[in-house]
Amino acid sequence: MTRTPMRERFYAELDPVLDEDPRVAVVLAVIGAAALADTSARHPDRVIDVGIREQSMIGVAGGLALAGMRPIVHTYAPFLVERAYEQIKLDLGHQDVGALLVSTGASYDASTAGRTHQAPADVALMSALPGWTVHAPGHSDELARLVRRESSASRRAYVRMSTLQNATAYPIDGNLHLVRGGAHTMPLVVAVGPILDTVLDATKDLPVRVAYTSTPHPLDVHGLRTLAGPAPTVAMVEPYLEGTSAASVAAALVDRPSRVVHVGVPRGTELRRYGSPKDHAAAHGLDAAGIRARLKEMV
Repeated sequence: MTRTPMRERFYAELDPVLDEDPRVAVVLAVIGAAALADTSARHPDRVIDVGIREQSMIGVAGGLALAGMRPIVHTYAPFLVERAYEQIKLDLGHQDVGALLVSTGASYDASTAGRTHQAPADVALMSALPGWTVHAPGHSDELARLVRRESSASRRAYVRMSTLQNATAYPIDGNLHLVRGGAHTMPLVVAVGPILDTVLDATKDLPVRVAYTSTPHPLDVHGLRTLAGPAPTVAMVEPYLEGTSAASVAAALVDRPSRVVHVGVPRGTELRRYGSPKDHAAAHGLDAAGIRARLKEMV
């Protein structure tokens, strides 16, 4: 089955979103401007390219939001989250205004561009700010639904696009969805976003249940408690910084004797060779073989 790349799908959704809602404005820092040339020509006053000035991009978005507009802000994850983090904290969060931030280049998707284009800590950083919802869609259909829904809302949301996709799209309701069942006493593996199919491959002959969510923050605590059971063994597999959801999982299971394993981009590591995204996944233990090795220890 052929799936439209998320980034391409995102650009395709913006034209109708701008047509349907006069509040929406798209703010760019060069990245995406060429792909949105036709959209910009149709909506010249609501597609704003500030140049290579990511902090200014967030400042402009904050001003638009204060004026009653709904800004959609887009660039590479390290430029959007890490470079402009203080502006996100102040110009959006502290002003208590809403915006939709949409990044590309998840974790090491742009590995061949070097460390400047990698941001495995973006979800951890955004989750640390008050009032933000973080989405990591696993399929371009999920992405399209998220863009449509969040562009018409007023809250603060971060959507993390990836070049990796699952074969199937799931609901974007923020809940955990059981993808592979089994006895309630079996360990529960929670896969976040586009890592699901890799997790299913890694666990195909392991005695585990597998659940899925595209919204790691806030985590579906009720769903986790329901699926985990009274004395759970749980693994969180996230395609970004390992342990990003540790506090949420610990809080959800605080009253239960539990064993929790976190699988993600290891903390304290720094790969200094470019390589392909597959090379990075293997080096970080986030390919099927690496995930299987970690989960075999658990079961």
